[in-house]
Amino acid sequence: MEKSFTKIWESCLSVIKDNVSSQSFKTWFEPIKPIKLSNSVLTLQVPSQFFYEWLEEHYITLLKKTIKKELGNEGRLEYSIIMENSYNNTSKPYTVKIPTNNKKELKNPSVSMPIDLNNSSIRNPFIIPGLKKVNVESQLNSNYSFENFIEGDCNRLARSAGYAVSGKPGGTAFNPLLIYGGVGLGKTHLSHAIGIQIKNNFPNKTVLYVSSEKFTQQYIDSVRNNNQNDFIHFYQMIDVLIIDDVQYFAGKEKTQDVFFHIFNHLHQSGKQIILTADKAPVEMQGFEQRLLSRFKWGLAADLQNPGLETRIAILEKKVYADGIDIPKDVIEYLAYSISTNVRELEGALISLLAQSSMNKKTISLELARQMIDKFVKNTAREVSIDYIQKVVCDYFELPLELLKSKTRKREVVQARQIAMYFAKSMTKSSLATIGLHCGGKDHATVLHACKTVNNLMDTDKRFKTYIEDLNKKITIQ
Repeated sequence: MEKSFTKIWESCLSVIKDNVSSQSFKTWFEPIKPIKLSNSVLTLQVPSQFFYEWLEEHYITLLKKTIKKELGNEGRLEYSIIMENSYNNTSKPYTVKIPTNNKKELKNPSVSMPIDLNNSSIRNPFIIPGLKKVNVESQLNSNYSFENFIEGDCNRLARSAGYAVSGKPGGTAFNPLLIYGGVGLGKTHLSHAIGIQIKNNFPNKTVLYVSSEKFTQQYIDSVRNNNQNDFIHFYQMIDVLIIDDVQYFAGKEKTQDVFFHIFNHLHQSGKQIILTADKAPVEMQGFEQRLLSRFKWGLAADLQNPGLETRIAILEKKVYADGIDIPKDVIEYLAYSISTNVRELEGALISLLAQSSMNKKTISLELARQMIDKFVKNTAREVSIDYIQKVVCDYFELPLELLKSKTRKREVVQARQIAMYFAKSMTKSSLATIGLHCGGKDHATVLHACKTVNNLMDTDKRFKTYIEDLNKKITIQ
């Protein structure tokens, strides 16, 4: 009996999952839905035109191989792209054929929403006397530029999309561009950077940054003063509209309604819309579905917690820009100690500089330890596994890569076991997580390592000295 199209796609996914990262799989393959199989052609439904373009650019070879594996050499793939009609909230599928030979014959096919720009309903008949577009201040902060935005794995997709928008506002698949993530991860910085770059590239375009609270207050004032039309007309004149923290529109029905009409007008006129939020559209509560659906038209790109290398780069950039000389081990210590977000990281650096200046003390590792203890004293904080590994490797003068390798050299095995021991006692991480950080070991290996360290502490005075020294170095004094 032939496999159903759902079973065939499940088989494909099992192969794909082993060939891409878990984050990539979740982002680019979980949203795909198989919808039919006909004459060895598997049709998949994807959320947007951009989604299709990204898959073709980055995963087409992998997709072809898996399709041929399941359907044979005659197997082919088609995408059904669902795009909404902004006039009646209906959806229309567009099918795009992808050939299984080596030539991408349909690179970036023309798929777009049917919009009649000559429709009089989207023209605004109101004019504000004396108001000129050139008088609109952008409200952008010049310090929040792309040059000051450190790129890393945590923000690469959002930054790349933002840079693409700045080169062709309103003319890419990223409209609207929704940047979402937790507190202090750079949403506001990136949105300003996009606006600044657009102003540099297109000086005649009107760019406006506004917080959601400011937008709401302006709307309330317009209702109170009976000049809502002026308010709407003003925002419909903007070429690039940036709304920060759009989640604060939740539950405000009238504000959502007026923003819905402004959004439609700007989008249909080919203007660029950039939004920031603390969560993805699918997780937003208190919003009208018609507005949420528009948030999904373009690209929703997330910002994640910065990795260690990114945190170090951020601190080095900040130190260099301020012309300050700080020892490398102090920068690394700060980066290891604070992993939550960029705002806290920069706050810790400022606190350290203040401590040094006010107390006339040289910036040192010891001063950093004291400052960090005060900086986070009101929060439950644990030492990171990465920091434990760094201290252990520095103590035994071993490269960090060697500790995480598969080597069975005695001195490396001992250092690895000590790192596991401290990770178990000083962090809340599971045994499996600790093992993963220490060269992909399993939980049984971690338990064995802890038992070995405890035994050696009881029988080997020199080894016990190692543990006592390391405990002092790792523990925040």
